[in-house]
Amino acid sequence: MAQQLFYSSPHSYSSTSKGCHIFLTSRNGLLLLVALLIIFGVFLPWAGSPLFLFPNRTSSSSFPTNWRNYSLAQAAKFVAKDGTVIVCTVSYPLLPFLNNWLISVSRQKHQDKVLVIAEDYATLYKINKKWPGHAVLVPPALNSQTAHKFGSGGFFNFTSRRPQHLLQLLELGYNVMYNDVDMVWLQDPFQYLQGSHDAYFTDDRTRIKPLNHSHGLPPPDRKGVTYICSCMIFLRPKYGAKLLMKKWIQELHAGSNAYEGNDQPAFNWALNKTANQLDLYLLPQAAFPTGGLYFKNKTWVEETKGKHVIVHNNYIIGYNNKMKRFHDFGLWLVDDHAFESPLGKLE
Repeated sequence: MAQQLFYSSPHSYSSTSKGCHIFLTSRNGLLLLVALLIIFGVFLPWAGSPLFLFPNRTSSSSFPTNWRNYSLAQAAKFVAKDGTVIVCTVSYPLLPFLNNWLISVSRQKHQDKVLVIAEDYATLYKINKKWPGHAVLVPPALNSQTAHKFGSGGFFNFTSRRPQHLLQLLELGYNVMYNDVDMVWLQDPFQYLQGSHDAYFTDDRTRIKPLNHSHGLPPPDRKGVTYICSCMIFLRPKYGAKLLMKKWIQELHAGSNAYEGNDQPAFNWALNKTANQLDLYLLPQAAFPTGGLYFKNKTWVEETKGKHVIVHNNYIIGYNNKMKRFHDFGLWLVDDHAFESPLGKLE
């Protein structure tokens, strides 16, 4: 039987060869050959590209000729799905972290909703070249080399613009999820955004809460303020959420010196001052753990295994330190899974 599969008689070969010659010299045969050459020569090279895996929903003719003219309203309208936009803000040095985060978002099938607010023109053009329409820059552009260094003036300028972007999207009528890009999604977070609360947020403290903990705003510390993370927020376009963003902006402007290098204290003051005017919801600690808990408490991680949804790589400072920690915990996905991101492999 095996010999029959791999051997043909000389007469059989001659007959087949003659048949192929007649077919290839016929008009239909030549047309088929040309079609095959086009398919293999044109389309297959694109098969490994992000644009093949993540096709655009709108033709490129709907985009501006210059991405500098692309507005936040245009971008939000393009990416929004079911009235929801997922937002992150990125400067050029953080593109590898953006790509790592995008892989995890894509695994949960929510990448189409992502809008990257680029803080410099290099980022704007890089992303829109690979993934047209998913990046926008709200002027002025910032210095990309200082905007990623935690505690620097550039970093503060970078993060302090966040509530302005979020407020504008709320005013346009969208639900908005904000993520820092030093996060990784392990499950779909939208299953936890139950009800119709104004704002959903996470506690940034490492103290372990019971699994059935309260979803209200935690009590303040001795200084009279809470320690809620400003890096993972979900907002609905309601009066309360808009009020919170406006108060956050006011706090940042009023205490710019006190908050230099970190916008989170201003966010917490805004939360405390508006808590009785909006419907707040604290997300489960087991699902949205702070980095100071997830990466440092092995016992807790084992006890809550299977419950983790978004992991935040905070409680550590430095680009290289964050990357190493992700590597150590198997959460640096870019090296082996780059084409699961809409951006593909970044040069």
